[in-house]
Amino acid sequence: MVDLESGISSNGSYEASDITVLEGLDPVRARPGMYIGSTGSTGLHHLVWEVVDNAVDEAMAGFCTRIDVTILEDGGCRVSDNGRGIPVDPHPQYPDKSAAELVLTTLHAGGKFGGSGYKVSGGLHGVGVSVVNALSTRLVLEVDRDSKHYMAEFKDGGQITQPLRQSGAAPRGRRGTTVTFWPDGTIFEEVDFRSQTILERLQVMAFLNKGLEIAYKDTRPGREQSVTYKYNGGVVDFVKYLNASKEPLFKKVCTLVGAEEDQEVEVALQWNTGYHESLYSFANGISTVEGGMHEEGFKKALTNVINKYARSRGILKDKDDNLTGEDIREGLTAIVSVKLRDPQFEGQTKAKLGNVSIRSLVEKSTNEKLAEWLEENPREGNQICQKAVLASRARVAARQARELTRRKSALDGAGLPGKLVDCSSRDARETEVFIVEGNSAGGSAKDARDPRTQAILPIRGKILNVEKARVDKILKNTEIQALVSAVGAGVADDFDLSKIRYNKVIILADADVDGSHIRTLLLTFFFRQMKEMVEAGHVYAAQPPLYSTMVGKNRVYFLDDAAKDRFMAENPTHKGEFQRLKGLGEMDFGELRETTMDPTKRSLLQITVEQAAMADEVCSILMGDDVEQRRRFIQSNAKDVRFLDI
Repeated sequence: MVDLESGISSNGSYEASDITVLEGLDPVRARPGMYIGSTGSTGLHHLVWEVVDNAVDEAMAGFCTRIDVTILEDGGCRVSDNGRGIPVDPHPQYPDKSAAELVLTTLHAGGKFGGSGYKVSGGLHGVGVSVVNALSTRLVLEVDRDSKHYMAEFKDGGQITQPLRQSGAAPRGRRGTTVTFWPDGTIFEEVDFRSQTILERLQVMAFLNKGLEIAYKDTRPGREQSVTYKYNGGVVDFVKYLNASKEPLFKKVCTLVGAEEDQEVEVALQWNTGYHESLYSFANGISTVEGGMHEEGFKKALTNVINKYARSRGILKDKDDNLTGEDIREGLTAIVSVKLRDPQFEGQTKAKLGNVSIRSLVEKSTNEKLAEWLEENPREGNQICQKAVLASRARVAARQARELTRRKSALDGAGLPGKLVDCSSRDARETEVFIVEGNSAGGSAKDARDPRTQAILPIRGKILNVEKARVDKILKNTEIQALVSAVGAGVADDFDLSKIRYNKVIILADADVDGSHIRTLLLTFFFRQMKEMVEAGHVYAAQPPLYSTMVGKNRVYFLDDAAKDRFMAENPTHKGEFQRLKGLGEMDFGELRETTMDPTKRSLLQITVEQAAMADEVCSILMGDDVEQRRRFIQSNAKDVRFLDI
């Protein structure tokens, strides 16, 4: 037996025979998290992204105009494109294998490491489709090329069951690649694809690739749907879409384009009357959620150009300080999309772009093109500057409010809100805080908790809608002050994830309309002011049951109508009258612990930011001023499990 940490046998020997060599795709199955991030829902959907990214690369190369993504009735996923088709001829270095088989069975094999296959691509590391094969129980490859149809099949992590062979003529002169795969349930915690997760990603890809048609179809019984995306305006349409749920400061969308040698940049930007910055960057179609050189170049140039313009127009006087980048970007919605031949991503997840050359191109293009746009659009330029000046004044007020909050904390010792019922453990890794609305519910939760690891923070009524307020006003709100103090990691620009006092922040509200509104207000606050905490998976919504019934001598609880209906379908002879639970305050502490707070029995909904741009849009719709748009959104998403919490 070998100790996994040291590699040394338990009997003390350490010989050549103790060294394990993982060959082929074995490393992927042994350590899937290294390649796809996790074996949970995020990793499962990463398989789809890897295959779709390859098809998008064909589109960026100019050879693909349509991509079809289909979830099959049995839960498999099929991705088909009308690109050139993976090469099927023998590889020069491995003459006994076709290039297609090599790509599917060998790590770091692909057409993106030089050569003339791709000028730009998102699937850079060459581990994409081979990783999908490694983590699937079955994968079928179909290639239509040179009027011929080819097929190959693999099973159990990449074992070839049918080598690539020609199986007839390509249908109706079709060309392209089709990959169908079934994720391995022994690897993944779940193998159920979520349509909404996939649709969000596909829509972003369609926005970033002007004119590319992406069609999605779910054929699973009871979940059938079909959606097609195609945007001839590209990133301009993307900005309009994101700002549709807000109130644009002006109708025009500013576009900035620049190119040199093997790289190019396209930026679309428009301000709205809100207070939140919505800047999203992409490199070769890959979302760079941690930014990078392209974002740095854009931000620097934007700040420089707006300050120069404000001074030239007398909006900023000689005695006035320059506007900061944060002032200028208040209410900004912007897409920064770059394409380059050799992108330097940080890691397989490609979260940050490191190419210095692209920073220079983006900065130069923004400096030149934005200055021209402002001169040609003086009315809009004046509106941008005036909004930034107001933001600057609010920033000073917010700083004073933060300083006041810090002084209060210093005077109060630990600085914790008086109504917080804290837990005894000081190990943040094992603790959690329940944010509970109402005194009666707070009392029940206090009695139901595990006092060692569970804390209770009662709040009164509905907190401030942060979607409609600047930071200075937010920080003066009593309930928000209590939240900030309890979490202990600051707020907005001062937020430091390493200082959070609890591993889980759990929203505990009634399963009714008022409770849903409270959850939405709190989630909007966390998304806007403590976004890193949401991104890191620390925010949850408790799911108290809506119904209960007696089965024999035992009381059984049901989360919602769907759960109750499933029970009745499985137990058609059940005669109990179901009891609708009206609120947390009406539960005794034993019932609350049993159904909602006991970690071994409860059901928590983890709040994640899978697509930041789309999450931004959801917050704006749900908490904005457009009542009709909010009503339509809720009606169309009423059955989507992703929105159970809102």
